[in-house]
Amino acid sequence: MYSPPRPSRATRRRALPAGIVCGALSAVLLALVAVGWTPLMSLDRTVAEALHRSAVAAPGAVRVNRVLTDWVWDPWTMRALIAVVVIALWRRGARVLAVRTAVTCVAASLLQQGIKAAVGRERPRWPDPVDSAQYAAFPSGHVMTATVSCGLLLWLLRLSGAAPALWWAGAAVAVVTVTGVSFTRLYLGVHWLSDVLGGFLLGATAVAFCAAGHPGRRAGLGKAVPRL
Repeated sequence: MYSPPRPSRATRRRALPAGIVCGALSAVLLALVAVGWTPLMSLDRTVAEALHRSAVAAPGAVRVNRVLTDWVWDPWTMRALIAVVVIALWRRGARVLAVRTAVTCVAASLLQQGIKAAVGRERPRWPDPVDSAQYAAFPSGHVMTATVSCGLLLWLLRLSGAAPALWWAGAAVAVVTVTGVSFTRLYLGVHWLSDVLGGFLLGATAVAFCAAGHPGRRAGLGKAVPRL
């Protein structure tokens, strides 16, 4: 039966190559978006137009997606959840882990805003928009924040030695969250497909490098990570 592992060298060794692969894919995608690679731009436009036609014809579905993207999976909702977890870790004595979690979230947010400013990609424009959004398009901030938040929470569950059922339940919620927020951003016509993919890859990179650099008990955590 599967059991979430304790902090170990094996866990960190698996996280490092995952971070390198996701980081490399992120860099390639960023370059393709920056130069406006025609096949990618064409795919983005095809997906965006198909979903926009569907959204315009279904105002009820638009309302549901707006609630999900603006409240349930909003970046500030995700950040608030992480803040609660960080405070809980700090109060229970896992302060190195609390700081590492908080720093990862802040660093990911700064990276996201830096790339948005550097690339300056325009969002989709429609004569009949169903929603609106500010700032540059690449990468999707909603998707990147959800990926970082869900990834960190799953990692913390592993470190805490959570029961298998709880870990798999968390994994299911994470998949629904990241997939769901990705769809809402595309369906509401405020992002391109490559924006969503970029947000996921960058978020996964941040989580993987956080896990790869976690020193475990030898860095002063002492006891096993407290159960969340």
